Amino acid sequence: MFTGLVQSLGNLRLLTEDRLEVTCEFSDAMLILTDLTIGDSVAVDGACLTVEEILPQGFIVTVSPETIDRTTIGQRDRTSTYANLETSLRVGGKIGGHFVTGHIDGIGRLVSSRATATSWEMRFAAPEAMTEQWSHYVSRYLVSKGSIAVNGVSLTIADCAPDGEWFTVAVIPHTYSQTNLAQLQPNEWVNLEADILGKYVEKLLLPQHDRSREREIITPDFLAANGY
Repeated sequence: MFTGLVQSLGNLRLLTEDRLEVTCEFSDAMLILTDLTIGDSVAVDGACLTVEEILPQGFIVTVSPETIDRTTIGQRDRTSTYANLETSLRVGGKIGGHFVTGHIDGIGRLVSSRATATSWEMRFAAPEAMTEQWSHYVSRYLVSKGSIAVNGVSLTIADCAPDGEWFTVAVIPHTYSQTNLAQLQPNEWVNLEADILGKYVEKLLLPQHDRSREREIITPDFLAANGY
């Protein structure tokens, strides 16, 4: 479990088809490496990976086929040079963002990024190749003022299309400068994880016989009909 508050940036290098070396190159790397042990979980651009070997300046993980298929890890040419890193939440630790599981729902792309007086306004949508996945795993959970993790960064959705085709977030200067969101260029891909609370609510509200209907949408009319 993570909070979506990035601690450091790291450089990724594929050693083999499924082994990944993560190198911490910045002054705050000790936030990641201090007390890091074999078997610990680290969110790498939002994807929960298990440490298998610790290096002087980083660590090595094995990436499952599902993670490669569902995340940007296998698409480094379409993503930022550096990855956001966060170690797992400790019992009693502060939760400054929101509960992030590290299980990526789908891939999005940066549409635009512009500076405002107080923040950076960033808009994300589905890559053309991922439209069906976006609709199936991501867009159904987009709610204005709800939470979402973009490359492992806990953000609040400022606005989203009624059909879920896109959403925007306002990123404060500190978060922008300390994460790889500042390095993103239009059309580069990002990992997205929707708020887990929405998934549980959907699971509980859908009638038992309808739970196999994964495309069912929770609407205001549905909630009203069910007493909410």
